Order: sequence, then C-alpha cells, then structure tokens
Amino acid sequence: MPNIKSSKKDVIKSQIAYEKNKANKTALKTVVKKFDAALESGDRTAAEAAYKLAVKAVDQAIVKGILNKNTAARRKSSMTLKLNKLA
Repeated sequence: MPNIKSSKKDVIKSQIAYEKNKANKTALKTVVKKFDAALESGDRTAAEAAYKLAVKAVDQAIVKGILNKNTAARRKSSMTLKLNKLA
C-alpha cells in the first residue's frame, strides 16, 4: 500500500474503474448470451428483440471503452449473420 496521499487516491480510483469495467463486461456478456439462447430456441421474434438489445449493448461498450470499434463491428456482423440464418 502506498504512503503518498495521491498514490493512495490512485489505487482507490483504479479499483473503482476495475469494478465498473468488470460490471460492464459482465452485462455485455449476459446480453449476448441471451441473444444466443433466443437463437437456440428458434423463435424469430424473440431473437430479433434480443438482437436489438445485443447490438445496442455492443455499441454502448464502444463508448465506454470496453470494446474496440473493429471488435464490436465483427461481433455485430456475426450476430447479424446468425440471425439471418434463422430465417
């Protein structure tokens, strides 16, 4: 543990950022898993609703700095292809 006041603050700040990032990543994974589950069920309307939520979550992850824009584009493209195969 650091002795300098500003270093102590930095440790606390980084811990808070870590917790926020972890929560955001977990939420993103949950939404994507729900989309995959909707695909597995074969219900087109449920899959489309889950797709919209998943794409929105991926876009928000870009803004929050969790995903790189190219990674997000790849994931959205993959989800779109999976949804189109369901038809």
